[in-house]
Amino acid sequence: MTDRTGGPPPGAHNFYRGGDVIDVYGPEARAALSKLAGSIDLAGAVDLLNRAAASTFEGEPVWVHGDIAVGNLLVRDSRLAAVIDFGSSAVGDPACDLAITWLYFDGESRAKFRDAVAVDEACWARARAWALWKAAIVMAANSPVYPDETPPIEVIETVVGEHRQQFS
Repeated sequence: MTDRTGGPPPGAHNFYRGGDVIDVYGPEARAALSKLAGSIDLAGAVDLLNRAAASTFEGEPVWVHGDIAVGNLLVRDSRLAAVIDFGSSAVGDPACDLAITWLYFDGESRAKFRDAVAVDEACWARARAWALWKAAIVMAANSPVYPDETPPIEVIETVVGEHRQQFS
């Protein structure tokens, strides 16, 4: 186990990575989603956020990178070679680092990644909320995404679809 002693907790210094996504970004996510009404499954997205809000992190805090994103992953020969930019690191809930599941992986690679990560369903619920928040604010602002990153509408459709499948 990696020593977490003296590690920074989630806070303004790291954009609250490792913290509670709903406490910090819930209002922003809901505002972005309301702008997207008619383009997305708004009821499903809101339910996803509500379920994430009911899912509190109760495990031992872990080191989180805080910004696992396509631009911070270096790949060589189709394999991860390095992770860069540790400016958002903290000790907290690992859910924030799992948003990459939907922002980058698809199909078989997403399934393999999920199988390899040892977290409970509550963590996946919070991770979906992180991915939904990011995709919603990017889509609502019509912001650019990395060429290798999944388009925000696809992220939203996927996380809401998975959420509906789990809770139907």
